[in-house]
Amino acid sequence: MKIAVVILNWNGETLLERFLPSVMEYSKGADIYVVDNASTDGSIDFLKREYPTVGIVQNKSNGGFAKGYNDGLKNIEADVFCLLNSDVEVTPNWLEPIKDAFQSLPNTSIIQPKILDLNQRDHFEYAGAAGGFLDMFGYPFCRGRIFQTIEKDEGQYNDIKEVFWATGACMFIKSEVFRELEGFDEDYFAHQEEIDLCWRAKNAGHKVYYVGQSEVYHFGGSTLSNMNPKKTFLNFRNSLYSITKNLPRKKAMPIVFVRLLLDAVAAIRFIFQLKFDHCFAILKAHLSFYANFIKMYRKREKANFILKYYVTTSIVWSYFVHQVASFNILVKD
Repeated sequence: MKIAVVILNWNGETLLERFLPSVMEYSKGADIYVVDNASTDGSIDFLKREYPTVGIVQNKSNGGFAKGYNDGLKNIEADVFCLLNSDVEVTPNWLEPIKDAFQSLPNTSIIQPKILDLNQRDHFEYAGAAGGFLDMFGYPFCRGRIFQTIEKDEGQYNDIKEVFWATGACMFIKSEVFRELEGFDEDYFAHQEEIDLCWRAKNAGHKVYYVGQSEVYHFGGSTLSNMNPKKTFLNFRNSLYSITKNLPRKKAMPIVFVRLLLDAVAAIRFIFQLKFDHCFAILKAHLSFYANFIKMYRKREKANFILKYYVTTSIVWSYFVHQVASFNILVKD
């Protein structure tokens, strides 16, 4: 199995300098590439000088996460792409459990490892943790992370488990599947495009897994912090995009209506927290969604839609009302 570890970079020379050494040291047998989104810092010169064996693909513009990978991966040949954030530290033997899982789990096309916090190494990291899920209304959460509550890693997710979505911070995907799905939806620009990709993969009959025997450490927030209003805008809007694209019409439209109400509650909550910029970001997210609704609706999959896409009715109700902050309490296997 030929794996290409592909790092998307935009003006990230300092991140490459800090995190690329672990990738080079612990990724024996894999090809290492950096896809550069038209950086204006010294990233390219640094790579050519310090890491001449790293393949470099230079995109003509900064099209964000989605377009950046779509354009870059057209120039890379491998059986499996590992899409790796530039702020991730990998560990010894991180690739072997992933290879074994691809070979032993039928119909598996996407895998993520355990994502731990580089700054608090015994805790899961916000972006992906131990695998992603959705509630009925399309709100994403993870094993190990529900909203802003992060669990300590005590071995509770040292397993191999089918999940609904894998994080774009470190996602392994078969190249043939990435091309079959025509890559990421570039209208997302950034954030939750991996959820949409995984949802489309599941609609097409593929499986997504989490493999806890493979561990990486994510710095996190190097592009946008969890509480950046722009990230709030992208997360709320792109979540609505995914619902519109990936559910049957009779289910999608009522859920979009309920989301209007639930997102309004979230906006009001931001007001009480004096986070007015986040409230405005939610408003802008809905306006952008409505302006692009027809475009998104026309992208709906022709394949059969999966009906069981969620593991709980409302993560908002469970977390804020019942104060459930652990996946293993929320969902009983």
